[in-house]
Amino acid sequence: MTKHLPLDTLIELAQSKTDEATRCLGQLQAAHISAASKLDMLLQYRQEYLDQLQVQMRAGVAAAQLRNFQHFIGTLDGAIEQQRAVMLQADSRLASGRSDWQHSKRRLTSFDTLADRARQQALAILNKREQKDNDERTSRRFYAARNTNFGQLA
Repeated sequence: MTKHLPLDTLIELAQSKTDEATRCLGQLQAAHISAASKLDMLLQYRQEYLDQLQVQMRAGVAAAQLRNFQHFIGTLDGAIEQQRAVMLQADSRLASGRSDWQHSKRRLTSFDTLADRARQQALAILNKREQKDNDERTSRRFYAARNTNFGQLA
């Protein structure tokens, strides 16, 4: 009963596609984590820089130094906005990758289910055939024994 089903080829292809989608999803998750980490780092750095500015302002800060702080904060804010855009892109790609993986997984599961049904049907046919053969053998033995017993009575 190790017959190669036509669905086996489709299952192999679907498995390959699911494996590829899984690998891609892993890469997308890694990119998402990296983007989130960079955004967190930038936000933390900005906060630390603002805290330093607060400390220096209490001690008194020159106007030129204040402009440098403000300029640097503006540059940092720009980098944060760019990283937020990267983060949104990573979110979108991750959602798309997750959707692709789920689709591939559902397709593979469907093919597996069809193959299981085909195997069950083949097994049922085989069982019926074996039962029919057994019934025929039993019937022949019964009639042979009956004829032998009938011949002894005559």
